[in-house]
Amino acid sequence: VQLQASGGGLVQAGGSLRLSCAASGRIFSSHVMGWFRQAPGKEREFVALIRWGTGSTYYADSVKGRFTISRDKSENTGTLQMNSLKPEDTAVYFCAVGPAFSFIVRDYNYWGQGTQVTVSS
Repeated sequence: VQLQASGGGLVQAGGSLRLSCAASGRIFSSHVMGWFRQAPGKEREFVALIRWGTGSTYYADSVKGRFTISRDKSENTGTLQMNSLKPEDTAVYFCAVGPAFSFIVRDYNYWGQGTQVTVSS
């Protein structure tokens, strides 16, 4: 599976961005797609995930209620809708696919290249 993330940019605090992750290759129903982010000088952290088959979702507490993850199985694409953005959301955002439910980086096999999100105050 190859992943291509897009949609990052510069936005003011309180604004919105929509990230997309286009996948080439088959994603099985048992797989999950996750979004992670990495700020300068910090470790990569979990943001959200979606079970590819059922569509059930899970969010980090820091983004719950502001971010929404979704997927379009027919298009083999995942999205992360980010609303009410804060300066602390500034990071490089990565999409990833893994074989099972996890919010641990090393459990994901396939990674996109990352897209920069910058939120100004």
